[in-house]
Amino acid sequence: MGMGWKAVNDAKPYLAMVLLQVGFAGMYIVAVASLKRGMSHFVLVVYRNIVATVVMAPFALYFERGLRPKMTITIFIKIMGLALLEPVLDQNLYYMGANLTSAGFATALVNILPAVTFVLALILRMEKVRLRSLHSQAKIAGTVLTVAGAVLMVLYHGPVVQFPWAKGQHHAGSAAAAADGAAWLKGTIMTIAACVAWSCFFILQSSTLRDYPAELSLTVLICGVGSVMSTAVAVVAERANTHAWVIGFDTRLFTVVYGGIVCSGVAYYVQGIVSRQRGPVFVTAFNPLCMIVTAVMGSIILKEEITLGSVIGAVIIVVGLYFLIWGKSTDGISQVSDVSVKGAGELPLTTATNGHGSDSGKHVLGNGKGDVHVLDVETPTTNGH
Repeated sequence: MGMGWKAVNDAKPYLAMVLLQVGFAGMYIVAVASLKRGMSHFVLVVYRNIVATVVMAPFALYFERGLRPKMTITIFIKIMGLALLEPVLDQNLYYMGANLTSAGFATALVNILPAVTFVLALILRMEKVRLRSLHSQAKIAGTVLTVAGAVLMVLYHGPVVQFPWAKGQHHAGSAAAAADGAAWLKGTIMTIAACVAWSCFFILQSSTLRDYPAELSLTVLICGVGSVMSTAVAVVAERANTHAWVIGFDTRLFTVVYGGIVCSGVAYYVQGIVSRQRGPVFVTAFNPLCMIVTAVMGSIILKEEITLGSVIGAVIIVVGLYFLIWGKSTDGISQVSDVSVKGAGELPLTTATNGHGSDSGKHVLGNGKGDVHVLDVETPTTNGH
């Protein structure tokens, strides 16, 4: 009985991450479906972050009562920066990019996020590279491969790859997007810009968590401030289309609620617990699964075409991603085996650790994360759009 229970506990992080990636893939699909039917991405971002704030606030108030440090002007400015980078810039740019290309293409291209973060960390001298180290060489090789895969996806489309379940279907939406080279290129640039904004978010978050180590409360503040900022942007952008704010009981409402609860609520909690137990490398390793699920669901639900160039580029990006993850695996990752800390471990997914000891004074860069060296930029997870 004891061995069986231990096996179940050990399997929980894997099951949680698989289900979470399926949840992310579902968000990409329903969001693109709503956008292609006329929903404003500006309004989607506003409503999604309002839902996330309302859903997460009770958990933050309960689990982190007495743990929240005093709010200062410096911390609040950082929170405003985080809200601008993630809810406002990243989400709007990503949704525009996905709408102009396809859900599968945008999901695959987002896998360049770890490489973008690595490059920014090098520029900011937050990442150290020793050329004689095999792991540092893997980081460099992974970054080069990731960028090469992204460039291939942009420059080469090639023939359409026919899935067995998609033969004979008419892919009008995706074909039209692919035919409009200018729109496709614009969407690609927006998706890459979203990755840059998200990378800056991770870097700034590492600094904020050192001064404000309350992940749930920080999440609520980011979503709340992001709601206000994105509302201001949406009011200006949609000033001539007030009808854009009206959503009925249809896919638009489902997209808002789904994105707010699953991708900005449940995701932060689950990733925080799994990252605390197994580390951010473990969380990141499941990202390609989201890309695969999105490609399959996109071809079935949205009738999207997947070109040979996208497939080859995605494979190269995944290979580069795992090179980068392996290179990061020996960095100063510190885990905590005791997750009974209020707000992070009330519902632990597992009691296993990755064997690197513990250091509660350092913070990871991801959303609601565990603990790592404060000067090291961890490979981020590509989620939450």
